Amino acid sequence: MRVGIDYRPVVAAPYSGIARQVLALEQALIDGGAEVFRFSPAPADHPLRQRLLCPDEPSPAEGLHRPRERLKFEWAFLPKAVEAQCLDLYVATANTGLPVKRVAGTRYALLLHDVFQLTMQNYHASRVRALVYRWIDRVGIAHSVRLADVIWSPSAFTAGEVARLFPKQARRISVLPNAVPASANAADALPDGVPDRYWLVVGTREPRKNIPWFIENWRLARSSDAVIPELVLVGHPQDIPADQRNLPGLMVISGLSDSQLGALYAHADRLWQPSLAEGFGLPVVEALGHGTLVAVATGSALDEVAPPSAPRFSPLDGEALQIMMRGLAGDAPRDTDSARQWAARYAMPEYTRRVWALVDDLINANH
Repeated sequence: MRVGIDYRPVVAAPYSGIARQVLALEQALIDGGAEVFRFSPAPADHPLRQRLLCPDEPSPAEGLHRPRERLKFEWAFLPKAVEAQCLDLYVATANTGLPVKRVAGTRYALLLHDVFQLTMQNYHASRVRALVYRWIDRVGIAHSVRLADVIWSPSAFTAGEVARLFPKQARRISVLPNAVPASANAADALPDGVPDRYWLVVGTREPRKNIPWFIENWRLARSSDAVIPELVLVGHPQDIPADQRNLPGLMVISGLSDSQLGALYAHADRLWQPSLAEGFGLPVVEALGHGTLVAVATGSALDEVAPPSAPRFSPLDGEALQIMMRGLAGDAPRDTDSARQWAARYAMPEYTRRVWALVDDLINANH
């Protein structure tokens, strides 16, 4: 089987969650015997360029998802390039990005990670930019949803949101939980300055992450109970209000390697995920894979990816969260085996099985 995948997330942001899913999909397809073709624009000197099917004209890596670059790739280059490779399947990997038109003999799959670009406020540098990108996202996602033979979403929550927004395509939607490869032993030392005992939050950029609200309730709980651990945020300081950046006991850290992040997961007392909404919740499964306890907000895919025993809280009720924090602040036994067993359901062997079950269903449905 000849399968093409949109490799732009790997070229543009190789350490992002979406890029890691593209790499996992690539490996799953190869492990199942597919011949994989990678499509993406790239800068002239990009180390991956020789492995890609890409336009002759170089493109800046940081701008691959800008409207002008998208039009050149998806409209001018991709249809002919897909047709030339005689692909059995082409997979758009980043919520949108299928070729502008149908290529005869090639089936289309769309990885739709979430639809928060359409349902919630995302981070943009200005209001005008936010309005423009919201319109572009709406048009691009709607086009790809209509064109796709199948739509793969990482959770039942996301699948339900897609079906609500695009009811005519509901029958094409299937759940493909994200891959979270089994963690290696965290041999790296913790980054400088990390306290001996801490709670951990990973991801700060988007408003839906609910970080300022969480920090304020952590501050209030800690002001009345000194046993509550210090807090480490993995993200950028500019993503949180200026008056929160220098709070006592708060550390904001970025630029970590995968092994450093793994060490942070492994040594944390607990990972907290306070998001108003998540399409999957990758940090939750990553933390569990290191045997670390988690506590998650209710109301989205976090309800699915966290084990039933994990504490849950409303992402809107600050007083209740403070009470929970005080109750969880003491030393707790680490049920490492149970956490790792839960995380194993998202490891590569199970992910590969799911991918090929969906591919087989698609191929058989068209014979």
